[in-house]
Amino acid sequence: MKSTVDGRILAFDWGLRRIGVAVGNSLLKTGEPLCVINAREGAPNWHQVEELLQEWQPQLLLVGDPLNMDGSAAEITARARRFGRQLAGRFDLPVIPVDERLSSREVRYNWEAAGLVPNHAIDAEAAAVILQTWLSEQT
Repeated sequence: MKSTVDGRILAFDWGLRRIGVAVGNSLLKTGEPLCVINAREGAPNWHQVEELLQEWQPQLLLVGDPLNMDGSAAEITARARRFGRQLAGRFDLPVIPVDERLSSREVRYNWEAAGLVPNHAIDAEAAAVILQTWLSEQT
């Protein structure tokens, strides 16, 4: 999906226990991991999300869309999409779902290849992969 957004973007790798966040710039086509927000059964600390939005002032939010390898919805897909709708409703910002298939696996593989031990920061790295995926589709 092409977008006319020119500016800052926040991307979210939603999960039941942790939500990775990355920040990027659509003009510069850059993105980087930002932080990990703890979640309880997929519900974040909304005050923490609000603080991030106030600090970074994004024009667009991206949420990883966890699909099966065949492109069909997974069991968790509806919950991730609900999180996206909640972001849009609470903060009045556009939210775009982005196919996140294999984003966490890609990060884990790269970390292990570099001799690093995967930890919670992997979720923020996965959000950065989601962001870069979307940015690459905008060219």
